Amino acid sequence: METAMQRYFHWGAIGSLVILIVWCVLWEMALAPLKPGGSWLVLKAAPLLLPLYGVFKRDIYTLQWTSMMILLYFAEGVVRGWSDTGNVSAWLGWGEAALVCVYFVCAVLYLRPYKKAARKMAKELLDKVKITTIK
Repeated sequence: METAMQRYFHWGAIGSLVILIVWCVLWEMALAPLKPGGSWLVLKAAPLLLPLYGVFKRDIYTLQWTSMMILLYFAEGVVRGWSDTGNVSAWLGWGEAALVCVYFVCAVLYLRPYKKAARKMAKELLDKVKITTIK
């Protein structure tokens, strides 16, 4: 059974992922593209579209692997926030890193009860196996 807090974390993950997709597209097409008129770097938003359905459907496996994959976007945001010479582009980089942090925290906190339950089941199974092998 899902708690109210888990619902908030789930919607936080969905919202931050959607905002991150829009953020990346706007950044590379309109706000501060590498080349005037937009750049091919806008395609960096495409991999974020793949897990969107699974995140929306609360797929545990999708939330697990995206919480690791999204850290690539954190690295890009920090690097571009630190090194871009354009003021707007640098702020967009830091914003990307912040959105990734929101997604990561929401995904991890949403998954936390499931991870605890899986550890408990594994421990019970291991205890059961130990008991049957001792007898």
